[in-house]
Amino acid sequence: MAAKLFTDHEKETIVNAVKTAELNTSGEIRVHIERSCPEELLDRAAYIFEMLKMHKTELRNGVLFYLSVDDHQFAILGDAGINARVREGFWDEIKETMIELFRAGDLAGGLEKGILMAGEQLKVHFPYQADDVNELSDEISFGK
Repeated sequence: MAAKLFTDHEKETIVNAVKTAELNTSGEIRVHIERSCPEELLDRAAYIFEMLKMHKTELRNGVLFYLSVDDHQFAILGDAGINARVREGFWDEIKETMIELFRAGDLAGGLEKGILMAGEQLKVHFPYQADDVNELSDEISFGK
């Protein structure tokens, strides 16, 4: 089971990164981790994005970090609202930073760094509003 791939401390680190990234933005970040990807990577990430109802945020500013551990694959999917605003190549920059940490064996650290980087852009384009509501859970979702 994918949840057992991370220690409680690592899970807490990832969830805290999501909470920190969302403090200054109306954007929403989710993390989904599976042992293996049962289909093409981006198809699976898009399916999870929809399953987690990330396309239902008011400003369409959700970001999914999808990780398939055993396959050594991951994807970052931003919804239409955020993708329309970030510069070209932005997600690739985050992925490159994460890959360095992943290669060093630090999956939780890679996720933490990527989440915080995404949060910085969400803050710029979707600043926190006084009436902001946390539309999606900050908890990690796990597949098989």
